[in-house]
Amino acid sequence: MRKTIRVLIAVTALSVLAAAQEHHGGAAPQQGGGQKGGEPHGQMGAPHEEVGGGHIPAHGPAPAAHPAPKQIPEHVTPDRPNHPTAPHVDARNDQWVGHNAGKNDPRYHLDHPWEHGHFPDEIGARHVWRLAGGGPNRFWFNGFYFQVAPVDIVYVNNWLWNSDDIVLYPDPDDSGYYLAYNPRLGTYVHVIFLGT
Repeated sequence: MRKTIRVLIAVTALSVLAAAQEHHGGAAPQQGGGQKGGEPHGQMGAPHEEVGGGHIPAHGPAPAAHPAPKQIPEHVTPDRPNHPTAPHVDARNDQWVGHNAGKNDPRYHLDHPWEHGHFPDEIGARHVWRLAGGGPNRFWFNGFYFQVAPVDIVYVNNWLWNSDDIVLYPDPDDSGYYLAYNPRLGTYVHVIFLGT
């Protein structure tokens, strides 16, 4: 009798673990709402479109080979029909459209880069974070606070500040910034880490 009960407990425990692993795409969620690996929350099984649709770029943009020019266009020119007039990533080739102004773009100059330190957790394609509230001037997830660069606020009008997922990438050209990519929309903005 005891052997039968032990077998039933073991089978039940394995079933629960297997179901939990399947639900999270085989990866354990990060504490406080982040998720490593798999598709973003709410996007599991969603088809990938040319922009957005849950696509997560494998890497951030490459560093620019030239300095920023003195005159920089105010708006991003769409690279293809039906693509947004905002900085975005083309899901077909992971091209970071709109991140081509060059090194040290004056629009993103900070007198004190990294004033609040560097983001202490992991970033990149395998680290998806769920926004937990706020707005462009101060938003947060998992106890970490950020601010959208003033020049980029125009690009976040349709972000859902209490439920969208974002992925952070390093900005190779503008010291003090990260790039916050929204997989639902396929758009990204420059953000400053404000601390915990």
